[in-house]
Amino acid sequence: MSTSVLVCGAVFDGVSGELGGRAEIAVRDGVITEVGQSVGRPDGAEVIDLTERTVSPGFIDTHVHLTMDAADLARQTLASSATKALTGLALARDYLRYGFTTLRDLGSMDPEFPTVDLRDALAAGLVEGPRLVVAGHVLSASAGHGDLGGFYAPRWDLPVSAVADGAAQVRRLVRREHAYGADWIKTANAGGYFSAGDDPARGTWFDDEMDALCGAARLLGMPVAVHTGGAQACRQAIRAGARSLEHAYLIGEEGIEMAARAGVYIVPTMQMTQEDLAALRAGTLPGQAVWKFRRDHEAILEAQRLIAASDVKIAFGTDCGMFPFGHGIREFQAMVAAGLSELRALRAATSVAAEMLGRADLGVLRPGARADIVAMPGNPLDDITATARVDFVMRDGAVYRRPGGGPGG
Repeated sequence: MSTSVLVCGAVFDGVSGELGGRAEIAVRDGVITEVGQSVGRPDGAEVIDLTERTVSPGFIDTHVHLTMDAADLARQTLASSATKALTGLALARDYLRYGFTTLRDLGSMDPEFPTVDLRDALAAGLVEGPRLVVAGHVLSASAGHGDLGGFYAPRWDLPVSAVADGAAQVRRLVRREHAYGADWIKTANAGGYFSAGDDPARGTWFDDEMDALCGAARLLGMPVAVHTGGAQACRQAIRAGARSLEHAYLIGEEGIEMAARAGVYIVPTMQMTQEDLAALRAGTLPGQAVWKFRRDHEAILEAQRLIAASDVKIAFGTDCGMFPFGHGIREFQAMVAAGLSELRALRAATSVAAEMLGRADLGVLRPGARADIVAMPGNPLDDITATARVDFVMRDGAVYRRPGGGPGG
């Protein structure tokens, strides 16, 4: 039985519109048991001094790819499942130190289910790292964003893509994801920037295929995340019953209004756009992405401003794996630069992300919630860059980072 008491200088509870003042948080066996001015000192409790810091729920990144490396995707995809899982573990553990205590991994390119295995190993305590929620693969139409066949010669039939055409095949793919333990269904209903041979402005599923995918997922109790781009594709995903729109690069006002009415979450991955812009200027953007991103980047930024100005539900997600995980913490700054308030950006990475995941025990600091807690110097509601200075990380009551860079207990 482990107990600890966190003595906090200020508290963002994940929900409130302003910081709370000095407070104490009691943790027992990975769960917050009390939050108040004073919580006493149970026998054997470790007292952790965070009086010079703002304390927050652990951050949730709802869009990562632990087993994909966009810088070398065609070659890296051919690595073994074990290599991908072990590499993903190393990335996840490093990312935890930035304050990300829960990750939603949205698909690997592999014949097996390496992220499901990694999730289970983390949940069982066999290895240490953040909590994982996973979609096994990116379900795609042939020649769609999740079909990597275009990276290889036609004579190679490599089983790295989860591809289907027609409603029956689509349902079969969804059922396979369920059978092998995925939490979410991830699909792409429009092209992408880093994939070859498709276009983010164009849809890739027919309506009956998209309806079949979401219908099968709904039957099995699995939420659906949709990589989407063009305005028509965004609207198709909403009509079909998606829970989250990923990127929504070119969504438009009508799609945003539809998402708000339907309670659909948007995960706008704004730092990814900044990474791509920097690569475009430096001449390092992959060749298949250059013409598409050069055409669309201004429209993407405008769509992000429209999303930020709306009242749609926005969840924090980065698309790390498509760019270095060490840059993921910059998403907060990208969101604020696009027009979100600091408060809304913080909620996006805490209570709103948890709500999207269906996890009432995450993203908040209150009795009964999991003890996923981070702390940082400064006030992130006044200066969002404080989020980049996290130096205390607790996940499920275990300390993984302490001020001064010391290891966890």
